[in-house]
Order: sequence, then C-alpha cells, then structure tokens
Amino acid sequence: MSRNAVARGPAGVGERALAPDLARGFMLLFIALANTVWYLWTVPMGELGAHPAPESTLDSVTQFFTIMVVDGRSYPMFAFLFGYGMVQLAMRQEAAGASVKDVNALLRRRNLWLLVFGFFHALLLWFGDVLGAYGLAGLLLGWLFLRRKDTTLLVWASVFIGLLAALTAFSLVGMVLAPDGPSSGTGMDAMAASAAETSILGAALGRVIVWPVVTIAQGLVALVVPTMILLAFWAARRRVLEEPGAHLPLLRWTAGLGIAIGWLGGLPNALAQVGVLEPNPTQASMLAIPHMLAGLFGGLGYVALIALIAHAIQRRGREPGVVLTAITATGKRSLSSYLAQSVLCAPILTAWGLGLAAYLTSWTMFLYAIGVWLITVVAAYLMERAGMRGPAEVLLRRLAYRRSTRTPVPVGAVPPEGEDQERATP
Repeated sequence: MSRNAVARGPAGVGERALAPDLARGFMLLFIALANTVWYLWTVPMGELGAHPAPESTLDSVTQFFTIMVVDGRSYPMFAFLFGYGMVQLAMRQEAAGASVKDVNALLRRRNLWLLVFGFFHALLLWFGDVLGAYGLAGLLLGWLFLRRKDTTLLVWASVFIGLLAALTAFSLVGMVLAPDGPSSGTGMDAMAASAAETSILGAALGRVIVWPVVTIAQGLVALVVPTMILLAFWAARRRVLEEPGAHLPLLRWTAGLGIAIGWLGGLPNALAQVGVLEPNPTQASMLAIPHMLAGLFGGLGYVALIALIAHAIQRRGREPGVVLTAITATGKRSLSSYLAQSVLCAPILTAWGLGLAAYLTSWTMFLYAIGVWLITVVAAYLMERAGMRGPAEVLLRRLAYRRSTRTPVPVGAVPPEGEDQERATP
C-alpha cells in the first residue's frame, strides 16, 4: 500500500468507544440550553451575560440552574472531545499505514473545512458558532503540539491555567476595589443584535461581522479551548475514554473536583442573577473570568463523569436500551445535531424569522431548548436504525479526504477508535 494514501475510512460499530458518543449526545442538551438564551431578543441582557432580569420564580430557578451548571461548562467539554478525536484519528491512520505527512495534511484539511462550515453557519443562522473556533484552535495546536512530548503538553496546559488563575485573582481583587458607577452595558447586546434584526440580510451581515471576533476570542484568546485540547492530546495517548476501567482513580478525582469547582465557581454569578447578591456593574463584569476558569474544570469533570457512567454501563454487559442508543446515536452525529439546533431555533425564534422568542421568557425558552434537543435525538435514533450517517459528517468527510486507493486493514492492526470519534461540535 502506498504510504501517501489515507489508509482507513470510518470506524466500524464494534470499534467505537461508548464514552465519547455518550458525552457528545448528552451535552448537546447543554449546548441547546446555553445557546437559546441569546434568542430572547425582546428583553435587554443583564449585567452578567445573556440572561435577562427574571420575570418570575420559574425564570429565577431556570437561570440559577443554567448559569451554575450549564453556561461556560459545555463548550470546554466539547473542546476536550475535539482534541481527543484529533489524536485518535492520527493514531488510527498511522497504524493503518498512512504517513505522518499525509495524516497531518488530513487534519489540516478537516480543520480548514470546519472554519468554512463555521463561516456559513454564522452567515445563515447563528452568530455564536463554535465550529470556526475549534477549527482555528485545531489548526494552530495541531501544528504546534500534536506530536510534542507529554511533558510539553502538560507544561503548556499548566501555563494557560496559571494565566487564567492569575486573571481570576486580579478580578477578585478588583471586585473589592471596584468603584460603583452606572452600567455601560455588557458589550454582548451588539453581538446578539442579529436576533432582533427584522431584515434577513441585515441579520446575516451582523452575524458575519461578529463571527471573526467570536472565533478568535473563543478559539484562542480566552485560553479555555487551547487548554482543553492540550489536555485531550495527553489523555488520548493513554486511551482514557476507551479504557476507563484502567483509569478509574484519575476519572473519579477529576469528576469530583472538576464538577465541584465548576458549580461553586458558577454560584456567585447565579446568586447575582437572581438578586441574592447585588454587585455593581463593574463588579458584575469582573465575575466573567472566574466563571470561565471554573467552567474549564467543570467541563473536565463532566467528561470524567460520563466516562465513569459509560464504564458502569459496559460492565453490566447488557444490550443498550432505546434511550442509550438514541443519545449515543446523537453523539455519533453531533455535527449534524449541532447544526440542526440552529435550524430549529433561528428561523423560528428571531425577529427576521417567525419571532416566537417575543412570547417566551427564560423558563419557557428552557423548555423549548429541551424540545429542540429531543427532536435531534429522535432524528439521530431513526438514522441509526436506518444505518444512515449524519449528513454534515458525510459532507465533512468527503471534503477532507482526498480520493485514494484504500487497502483493507486487518482488524487487529488498528487501535479500537476511529475517525468518527473526532466530532466537530461545541
């Protein structure tokens, strides 16, 4: 076989690990919950972010839960899974005979196409696209770190975490010293203004203008995505998600500490949102960085927890039921499911569409998000039963892979994790 050819196609059913698909499928619910808040275009955003002032007890409960448990916790987790999949794709292709040069080229093409996907996602539907951020981070970190030593990965991840911790410390000190003053706005109203735009073309222009800022800030500047990708590179080399039973102490400690830090770190924002705490506008803006750092740990904790759940399910040795099959099917088609969320939200909720968000508040939007996720789960389950891959995954694969002669590879010659474990989602 020519070593210039891409050696393997998608992973077979028996080659897939449960944990990554289960994690992606479930956490797409959190993505829907976090994103739909931005569609509440008839009410002004609060000082702490996209959530408006609560109008009822149900709004307060919904916002408290979302801020503490969901906001800023799901996209770091997907960044980890994205980085993990990059390593698994590279390992699988090289074990099947592809050259390092060609594997690197494949990864570059996939990440470049993710940038393209992200641009059109923003142009057509959603200003908060994260595909571009992952594609940009994947390009840069894949080039700089994919083949570096484990020590290098951990050192740089520690440096990034240290920088975020230092900024958190400065923010906390600044909160104590911050003078009171009038609100100058959160700076995010303009970013989400496209939802209130009645012109389809005007909304599209607004989203495209914002998209590069979101892509660069979220993919690189905020440091959360790069940190998670570096940690994922390290974990993937040890097959932590494929073989959770061999890493139980690490997973238990990570789940316990990560989720505890994530939730406790989100508590000040949640209390301020519902009026228990009353920071002045300057203090409220300074809560963003501690919340972001806590979200990094929360994302890691969620990954570890779902890996432990997957391990427990696999130990029972039973056939997966309908619910488990449906959620993992959604995880296998996470790119398609993520884009489908925007299709089910933007044209229905925005002012340039049907404008349904004008009649919703925080708690009813919360229910709408759950409904959107359930629709994607049902669709993924039906595609799984029919043996169909996600349409976005198929398109990305066709664009990223060049035509080449494929040579059959013995099952025992490759690691039990495949290309499809790299999912381009938030």
